[in-house]
Amino acid sequence: MRTGTRLGIDVGKARIGVARSDPHGLIATPIETVARDRGGGVHVAAIAAHARESKAVEVLVGLPIALSGNETASTQDARDVAQEIAAAVDIPVRLVDERLTTVTATRQLREVGRKASTSRDRIDQLAAVVLLQNALDGERSTGSPPGTLVTGKDDHA
Repeated sequence: MRTGTRLGIDVGKARIGVARSDPHGLIATPIETVARDRGGGVHVAAIAAHARESKAVEVLVGLPIALSGNETASTQDARDVAQEIAAAVDIPVRLVDERLTTVTATRQLREVGRKASTSRDRIDQLAAVVLLQNALDGERSTGSPPGTLVTGKDDHA
């Protein structure tokens, strides 16, 4: 398992959930929910600031894929945001499968008695935690970095 803090990013149409791992890559915790700025500057700057502040070694962006394995309406949007982040940070950015992260986050909130309708910001953060934790656990079990590295303008996972 590689060491170093990683950020997990759950891209939504209105909000972006941000999570961070510990330096040993063992556990993910929520940081914040960033309002989505259609121009890209504000939310990308906030994510880049989190990467700098936490001395992150990598950013993992959730890639929405349908249960069937096909792309969804949000897949290209997540790729675009990953490209924007990659242009703003000097660390690797990877796209990772995020199937069922929001479902899992919503279920976790319900289990502690919170309603999804009044916890949207928290759901975005928890979805980022779920995708980051899944990626950390996957890397620990396989020994390979998760997902696909964002390397150019038109990457496709």
